[in-house]
Amino acid sequence: MTDAPEPEHVSVYLRFRRIFGDPSMRSSTARKRRERVDGATVPFGEGRDPHGLGDVMDGLASKMGWTSPLAQSDLLSSWTEIVGAETAEHARPVGIEDGVLTIQCDSTAWATQLRLMRSQITTTIATAFPEAGIQSVRFDGPGVPSWKRGPRSIPGRGPRDTYG
Repeated sequence: MTDAPEPEHVSVYLRFRRIFGDPSMRSSTARKRRERVDGATVPFGEGRDPHGLGDVMDGLASKMGWTSPLAQSDLLSSWTEIVGAETAEHARPVGIEDGVLTIQCDSTAWATQLRLMRSQITTTIATAFPEAGIQSVRFDGPGVPSWKRGPRSIPGRGPRDTYG
């Protein structure tokens, strides 16, 4: 018995199959089935327990880098609990920029009093809201008109002595 050589079309087909792979494995789902790791998704396996919504949101916030802005907004909303109801009536937080909390006061007397309490307020904020990143607190008094700036100001040094 002599072994007859393979026909050319069969050898070309087998060669292409070796080079390009099995045509039945070309679909995207076939590739996913082939790459599956045994034991990776086992029902009741490790890591498959449901988590609470709070844990999921905390994980998402820390993963996305939202902890600092969320802590800052929480700080602004709980200003009354930090300084007390009477002080909160006369001083309100305006905003946070570059780690500086700006407080707008009703009068210069309240701004001065809160400046004296700056270390106590900063310590309370640092212990209650460490993720907020507050380094200092600035207390502003009421806005007073400035003669240096505004719609009726003139650029330059201004009027000088014209007599003499």
